This record gives sequence, structure tokens and C-alpha cells, in this order.
Amino acid sequence: YADAGGKGAVKAAKMAAEDAGAILGAPVEIVSADHQNKPDIGGAIARQWYEKDGVDMITDVPNSAVGFAVSTIATQARKVALLTGSLSADLTGEKCSPYTAAWMLDSYSQSRVLGSAIVKQGGDTWFFLGADYGFGRALTRDATAVVEANGGKVLGAVYAPLNNADFSSFLLQAQQSKAKIIGLGNAAGDTANSIKQGDEFGIRAGGQKFAAFVIFILDVKALGLKAAQGLQLSSPFYWDMNDETRAFSKRFEARVGRPPTWDQAGVYSAIAHYLKAVKAVGSKDADKVMAKMRETPINDFASKNAVLRIDGRVVRDMHLFEVKKPEESKGPWDLYKLVATVPGNEAFRPLSEGKC
Repeated sequence: YADAGGKGAVKAAKMAAEDAGAILGAPVEIVSADHQNKPDIGGAIARQWYEKDGVDMITDVPNSAVGFAVSTIATQARKVALLTGSLSADLTGEKCSPYTAAWMLDSYSQSRVLGSAIVKQGGDTWFFLGADYGFGRALTRDATAVVEANGGKVLGAVYAPLNNADFSSFLLQAQQSKAKIIGLGNAAGDTANSIKQGDEFGIRAGGQKFAAFVIFILDVKALGLKAAQGLQLSSPFYWDMNDETRAFSKRFEARVGRPPTWDQAGVYSAIAHYLKAVKAVGSKDADKVMAKMRETPINDFASKNAVLRIDGRVVRDMHLFEVKKPEESKGPWDLYKLVATVPGNEAFRPLSEGKC
């Protein structure tokens, strides 16, 4: 997840701090570390930061397993965690915390927006290839529910290790299932590799299609439009949606060399909203700041009238995109076309169903 978040997320964080200026009479300091996709390492970093180093808020945290660890320690320390890259819907469900927010998307919204659209288009039999940790299993669970609710059928599921190099055995099972749709419950490089290796086995040439539930613009760029054309995806952000997204992306690209991913845009958004709340209440007290964040609509280039719900879920509009054909693209990063916008209250799980 280094490309999707990583150093680009740190750059976005620093942009948010610079734009905020002094807060409570002092400049905002950004620190960063690599959790290596290991919950014990991520948890140890969070504990050190919250309890000894004076860190007030942790954000980004790709990988839900690490996100659960950080959320637990944030609750113990009574500090804030605004998770943009932890995507298990359980973070705002049975494992919710008054100090944790899920900022961008989750396994429920991806399943709801993308899964229902594909079933309605005739993709009524599915086989899932998920990442073998919390997010992959949550997405498979949530997507299965959506597929079945729309009249489809799930024929099976397999789970591959994170950062896997060889998906051949898993893809062969998916191919042999004869399912019309192979749902990819992984992300970033694993998703791109699954599609690339699937093409080597002739999966798409044989008539099966991939549904990539969490794919980043960098992955689509790496696949190339010839290979990725027609792929549908759900995202809360795309750099070329309007003048505001283009303006931020131009600033980001000047520092990083490419447009931001939705995770990197989310890091900026989360920090900006947090700092506004700190400034408004005149305190870093987590309870007061979280209360202010909940009562204040989230409005920035990546969020329009989004709201932070009591269970920690940021409810925002989600967008269904389709990857352009090569002849439709007008530039190196002109990759998506908008298919539909789904209002937040339709995309995300109702509060009453989350068991928070």
C-alpha cells in the first residue's frame, strides 16, 4: 500500500498542516512511520505516539488489521484516530469507538455501490478472491450479502496472503467455478497483479469479468487502458471531477509527480476537518474535538456536506466510475468516466444495522 498511501499520504498531511497555519498558538507537526502491514508493529507505534510522544491524532493506516489495533489503543489513550485506509465496515460496527472515524469508504459501501450495479447489469454468479485478513473477509461477507439480496448467487471464495506474488492457484479456482464475475476483495498491487495474472490464464478472454472493489488510480495506470478499459470501480474521489479537485491535485502533483489517490486526498480531508474542530473548541481534548467534528459538516475538495456519524462512519457521496477506452483518454491521467453518483445515505450501512 506504499503507493496508494505511503509517502504521498505524508505529503498530503503536510499540505493540510501548512494550509491550517498555527493552531492554539503553535504550528502543526506531522510525524510518520511504516507499520509494515503488521498489527503488532502498528499498535506499538500508536502506543508510543499517544502515550509518550504527545501525538494527538493518527490518520491514514492502510490495512484494517492494523486499523483495529490503532483504534483499540486510541480508545485506551482517549486520543483520536481518523482512519482513511482501514476499510473493514466492522470499524464502525461491532468494533466501533467514540474516538475512531472511518473517513473515506469501507467494505459495505464498496459492496453496495459496485456489487449491486454489476448484478443489475447481468453479473449474477460470483466467485470471490479476497485478501486473507480483516478487510478481505469483511468485503467478501458484505458483497455476498449484496449479491444475494439482488438475486445473484455466490459460488465460492478463496483468500490469498497480503502482498502475494503468485495468484495462480486462487485464480484457477475462480476460473473453474464458471462464475460470471470474479470479485476481488483485495487492494492496490494485489488487485493489479490478480488482473494481470488472470489475463495470462485467459480469464477475461474466456468471458469472465473482474470486479475490483478497491483499486487505486495508480493500479489502473499500471495496468494500462488497453487492459483495464471497461473496468468499473467505486470511489469517493477522483482528481478530475471538478475545479476544486483539479486545483488540489495540481498542487499535490507539483510535490509528488502525479495526482493523489482517494486515500491521500482523504488524509488531507481528515486532518483539515480535525484542525478546524481543534481551533473552534480551543482545545485538543478528544471528546470535545470529536463532538465538534460530528456537529460540523465536512466540506472540502474531497467532501461535500459529508457528516461524521456517532458510530464513526463519515457518510459521503460515492461515485461509480468506468475506466476509459484508450481512444477516450485525453491525457496520461485521464482514466475514468463517471457512471453514477450514489448518495451517502444509500451507499453506507444504516446506523441501525451496524451493531455499534
